[in-house]
Amino acid sequence: MSKLLIRAMVLPMAGPDQFYPQGEIAIDGERIVSVGERGSAPLGFAPDRILDLPDDVVMPGLINTHTHAAMTLLRSYADDLPLMPWLNEKVWPFEGKLTDEDIYWGTALALCEMIRSGTTTMLDMYASMDQVAEAVLHAGTRAVLSRGMIGNGPNGNLALQESLDLVKRYHGAGGGRVKVMFGPHAPYTCSGEYLQRVKAEADRLGVGIHIHVAETRDEIEIIQNQYGKTPVQWLEGLGIFGGHVVAAHCVHLTPEDQEILARWHVCVAHNPESNMKLNSGTAPIPELRAAGVVIGLGTDGASSNNNLDLFGEMRSAAFQQKLRVDSTVFPAYEVLEMATVGGAQTLGLEDVGMLAPGFKADLISIDMDQPHFYPRFSIPAHLVYVAHAGDVRTVMVDGKFLMEERKLLTMDVKNVCREAETRAKRISAELK
Repeated sequence: MSKLLIRAMVLPMAGPDQFYPQGEIAIDGERIVSVGERGSAPLGFAPDRILDLPDDVVMPGLINTHTHAAMTLLRSYADDLPLMPWLNEKVWPFEGKLTDEDIYWGTALALCEMIRSGTTTMLDMYASMDQVAEAVLHAGTRAVLSRGMIGNGPNGNLALQESLDLVKRYHGAGGGRVKVMFGPHAPYTCSGEYLQRVKAEADRLGVGIHIHVAETRDEIEIIQNQYGKTPVQWLEGLGIFGGHVVAAHCVHLTPEDQEILARWHVCVAHNPESNMKLNSGTAPIPELRAAGVVIGLGTDGASSNNNLDLFGEMRSAAFQQKLRVDSTVFPAYEVLEMATVGGAQTLGLEDVGMLAPGFKADLISIDMDQPHFYPRFSIPAHLVYVAHAGDVRTVMVDGKFLMEERKLLTMDVKNVCREAETRAKRISAELK
């Protein structure tokens, strides 16, 4: 196991007052040994390599708490539509043509984009998740995977069985880089009985549940008409909450819904750009945070975003709430927390999301020696309001470099792009 010493500006995300303008990080194998000012490495620490990045800020890797990675194949394919027509008329017919190999290459394309933009971990929901897992293992990133399950569809039972198989085959794979959750799609696509079956199996296996909740007004009306409750209230009544649950979106919540989520420690995956693009609405993030709800940041899929850039997502998240409430809410450091520490907590990962002794060496560096980063009054503000995907220089997961000097080391980017283009265009042609 190699030892590495990184010298740079260091933002460990261990508290708003912790920033080291001339810092260093000592890494032994896959874990961090020390973080602090220059010269803080333990006495006798003899690095095999010293990486000097004096103009870079090193921080934890970003964590995408809700996406559908292989939907990169639908990027800009179905734009400017409301959610339900978008799903029924465009997305689901396209997805019906996807092969297992298509999903592998769509995921590989997403992982290339994520690595380049500083995302080291994702929570993904899709089909053919064994292919997604293999792409993740090849890329070297970290992921929590959930097989999407539409319980009301003809393949509901098959999807549940595939979820069980996914846990057996991939939960803990890649030295722990891959974890598995169950992924019932949404309250309006799964019956109560099906959701309770999913919950029972998840509890039996000790894994969590990832589900879309209260994303649109249409969903609210559907569940209200069927059950006389909000989606959150209905899920609580079914006994779905308790244990580890990640609810994506949570846009349309009553005060009672917010209290329920807080009481059951349900984590929320916030997707501001997708919610804006599909006109789904604006989630009450400051209110949820005030109630004690843990919140992570997500991009959703590239068909409803249309990119996987969490730096852009942070900027949108901050501005959206400032427009909705006032300019003082959701300051920059809190947004960074949502994309790092909060993301790790949302996914149930205890040793990522922060740079601290004993934590995994999942980190990124941002090249600050560029005109748009001067003058440097506030590093957190620059990272949230100024930075973008192209500013990422270095990416590491488990102490292994996935990108150096903006060059991907684990993925053949040109080949991935060529495969993705060919496969997406084939499906598009079949649907005409």
